[in-house]
Amino acid sequence: MEILKIDHLKKEFKDMTAVNGLDLTIQEKDVHGILGPNGAGKSTTINCILGLLGYEEGSVTFAGGESIRKWGKNIGYVPQDLAIYPDLTPTENIRFFCSLYGFKGKELEERVTKALDFVGLTDVKDKKSGEFSGGMKRRLNMACGIAHSPKLIIMDEPTVGIDPQSRNRILENVRTLNEQGATILYTTHYMPEIEEICNRITVIDHGALVATGTKEEIMNRMGTDQMMNLSFAEGKGDMDAFVAEASQIDGIHQTDPDGWNCKIRHDKKTVVLNKVIDAAIRSGLEIEHITNEEPSLEEIFLMLTGKELRDQK
Repeated sequence: MEILKIDHLKKEFKDMTAVNGLDLTIQEKDVHGILGPNGAGKSTTINCILGLLGYEEGSVTFAGGESIRKWGKNIGYVPQDLAIYPDLTPTENIRFFCSLYGFKGKELEERVTKALDFVGLTDVKDKKSGEFSGGMKRRLNMACGIAHSPKLIIMDEPTVGIDPQSRNRILENVRTLNEQGATILYTTHYMPEIEEICNRITVIDHGALVATGTKEEIMNRMGTDQMMNLSFAEGKGDMDAFVAEASQIDGIHQTDPDGWNCKIRHDKKTVVLNKVIDAAIRSGLEIEHITNEEPSLEEIFLMLTGKELRDQK
């Protein structure tokens, strides 16, 4: 069942189009990762989904056609910018946000206790949140967004800038929430997180959909491409001359030099190794190491968008 459907969404800011005809469907009980370089339109899309921004064209509907006005209580939001009050304790923060959904009395207190335990903050439930580490604040941020048991949870960079222990705890929480029946829409610039927890992935750039599907489906978009990784002896030869010549070899689609290393994307059905070696010799380069492998998801992301994911921050 479709829990979220975005049809031809378009959002403009003066002379800039932030979201450009985006179509996206999120299925119930998926963990759906959204990837895109800085400025791709991820945050704007989320704000449109949540009804925080209007838009010029398109539609956003939930659970078979419901509007945000009718269905919004079923959504939990864990924003990138911390949405907690530093002068309040974790107990007070969670109680406040959960009460906004109509809970009160015994049921409210039970939900607060459950959320504190879920994110591992029971032992510090009565301390001021402003005294917490970055990781503890992120976990509290999550607790405030999920205490009302939402059906759809939108998480925008929930692990940014935290320690590995807190990151692992949050990722385990995401898996548990999904196992309990929640659908997760998850944005991040950490590729290993996407690969670890998401069963579906969407890549967007310039506000438009670039690719969507399972990891395997997206990787299959590259067809028969492989990655050749070459390492050369430092200070010997002309790397620029090698790249210029290698780029012209039939079957090579992309060359990406980095110091005295070079990645080459090529069609594995075309024999290019001997020609690459010849080009290196003519350029005076001394090859130290060569490997051939399938492209990683991050390399495919770079191929699709032309931008390094790690450069988002």
